[in-house]
Amino acid sequence: MATAATLNQGPSLTAERKQQHLLPKPYIDAAEENVDTFSHNARPPPELYSGQGEDAAPRSPRRSPHKKSGSLKTNGFSKEKKDGQVVVERYEDKDGEHLVSIRQAGDRGKGKSMAARRNSELVSGRKAGAGWEQSHIHFAPLSVPLKRRLQTLVVLGHTLSMALLLGTFFLLCAIPLFWPVLVPYLVYVLFSSAGRSGTLSHRSYFIRSLPIWSLFASYFPARLHRSAPLVPTRKYIFGYHPHGIISHGAFAAFATEALGFSQLFPGITNTLLTLDSNFRVPLYREYVLSMGLASVSRESCENLLSRGGANGEGMGRGITIVVGGARESLDSQPNSLRLVLKRRKGFVKLAIRTGADLVPVLAFGENELYHQVQPEQHPLIHKTQLVIKKLLGFTVPLFHARGVFNYDVGIIPYRRPLNIVVGRPIKVQQANKPEETYVDELHDVYVKELERIWEEWKDEFATERMGELQIVE
Repeated sequence: MATAATLNQGPSLTAERKQQHLLPKPYIDAAEENVDTFSHNARPPPELYSGQGEDAAPRSPRRSPHKKSGSLKTNGFSKEKKDGQVVVERYEDKDGEHLVSIRQAGDRGKGKSMAARRNSELVSGRKAGAGWEQSHIHFAPLSVPLKRRLQTLVVLGHTLSMALLLGTFFLLCAIPLFWPVLVPYLVYVLFSSAGRSGTLSHRSYFIRSLPIWSLFASYFPARLHRSAPLVPTRKYIFGYHPHGIISHGAFAAFATEALGFSQLFPGITNTLLTLDSNFRVPLYREYVLSMGLASVSRESCENLLSRGGANGEGMGRGITIVVGGARESLDSQPNSLRLVLKRRKGFVKLAIRTGADLVPVLAFGENELYHQVQPEQHPLIHKTQLVIKKLLGFTVPLFHARGVFNYDVGIIPYRRPLNIVVGRPIKVQQANKPEETYVDELHDVYVKELERIWEEWKDEFATERMGELQIVE
């Protein structure tokens, strides 16, 4: 082959081959001829470093794919750790291993222990994003069933009903086209006695029985329980305890038919009572009147229990009074039950004057629907609330619960069970001028019935209680 190469040797320079009309010489042949000419520019082939720590023993069999390998390999770079000694690092390209380095195991700048970092002079700032994993606000998921969304919507609408309807009225006032209607309506609202007359002329059984109230009651959920049947030939005063923040349980049980009041107590027409000032709020008064609510004033109570009914004198009628009132709302704390009742005897005197039987009602879970500022931690705020209560007749609890899209901040009540237990009726003898001894006797019997309800059902409906029933003031 070497002789053939000598005999057939042609011009090597490109210009000479072009003059003889020969094709360019192949690249491999030119490279072999010029290897000696350019040997001074050639680099020596890399040598594999062989030193202490490199294992020359046969490699172990390759592990199964599902097991984690002891070496790391990324983009041609591999590491193999030798126990307690050194680490062999190799850089591999497509032609094989070219660079190999050895270092002591753990001898890296980034490998300093945390103890060494703490002893250094480096001071770090706060870690960005820290605390979000333990955020106190828990947002609602997007995949919420439609029924739960509708429940939340109805409860939100009822909670904001006064603000929404009053805002609508002011919006209409901004349109001059409605002034000829709004001015006479406003005069009518100021002088109307529909909330005190006792006729219940605005009461609508259709509105009280709408399916939306079933959604409202099932939000918590709420249940109404009866201890004993009530005969429709008597009249009754239901005392609702506790007040809570907004008394959602009283509304669900006694202002709607969602919990089946008419089925549990057939023949009884019950009316939930609220502040008389609510019947002076435009548009909102129409809402509460259609739900059958009435004023809690003495005039309204006596009219309701002495007019109408089967005999025209109130037979078969009942009224529901939230006895603790706004004062009791300030003591509303979850997992506790403090009733402002010791000096509340006006409803007992009303029962004696009208001949209405007393029926205690205890709502388990009413205080659990909201959180509010605790009086012990903020005594100044509590004193301010008491002053507002004394001057205006109502107060504003500083409370919070959940929101529409979160579970921790907002004014929508929590989803916690409400169990409204109606106690046994206490028979009352009618008298025009109640005697104090008889008033005290009935009051004591009333309190004992409340205590009986608590003792009998606390293990069933108040499993997370942190104390017992307390009767204060």
